[in-house]
Amino acid sequence: MTTERSTSRAAWLFLTPALVLIGVFFVLPVIASLLLSFTDFDIYAVADLRNARIVGVKNYGDLLHAPIFWTALRNTAFFAVVGGTLTMAAALAAALALAARRPFNGFFRTIYFTPFVLTVVAIAIMWRYLYHPRYGLLNYLLGLAGLGPIDFLGDPHWSMPAIIVLAVWRNFGYGMLIFIAGLQAIPAQLYEAAQLDGAGAWARFRHVTLPMLRPTFVFVGVITAIGFFQLFTEPYVLTQGGPLKSTLSVMLYMYEEGFRWWRIGHAAAVAVVFFLIVLFVTWLQLRLQRERTA
Repeated sequence: MTTERSTSRAAWLFLTPALVLIGVFFVLPVIASLLLSFTDFDIYAVADLRNARIVGVKNYGDLLHAPIFWTALRNTAFFAVVGGTLTMAAALAAALALAARRPFNGFFRTIYFTPFVLTVVAIAIMWRYLYHPRYGLLNYLLGLAGLGPIDFLGDPHWSMPAIIVLAVWRNFGYGMLIFIAGLQAIPAQLYEAAQLDGAGAWARFRHVTLPMLRPTFVFVGVITAIGFFQLFTEPYVLTQGGPLKSTLSVMLYMYEEGFRWWRIGHAAAVAVVFFLIVLFVTWLQLRLQRERTA
């Protein structure tokens, strides 16, 4: 009993700093956002808290009847579904190509992973010059092919695809490393047995690789979905939500409501609703994966 108590105390001693940080920087802000969402907290309340009034669920009602919120939610969902799917596909393809121990594979893994650890703002500024309609490298290459310049960031039809390409390029390296770890954990005996049964490369991939990577798919899918739903920096730097609100995300909308128009109570309601949406999407992914496994 004495040994168990000592072990328990040591565990709590190591956990306490992390729990304090989580409580201060996550739990308390979440509670504060929830409380603020029931008030009309604005710039006048910042100067004097007595100017803040409790309005109940009015912010939520206004939010659900605001067309701009549904536009931002639709843009965010499109970005998460299309961008997340392409990111996972690119990550799996790169992992399959680089999982084996061959010369220079370590170099390419490093190159593909590097964009993930770079500052998003710096990457967005670099891609803004690549997308420039007159001086950008992409339009220069299109000109060599005899195609006219495209205003990637100024055309509503191209702005969101342009941001998706940037996001896929930046994020697929992280998923690639996770997939490589999953591929290396698959027993080689399974491939040997499948090959002895006459299974070709596609059959081995379909009946051995994909089923064994199912837990990895769940992890990468959840992390990718959560990250892509938090779209903010790319449209903020590249398009400021335009043109014609075609790249306005929920996070950017929340930022503008809270720190541009100082409607902090309304912005808090956006944060709460968006948190519930992301929570539901995560739960749904885990639920579907459990049903498939069963």
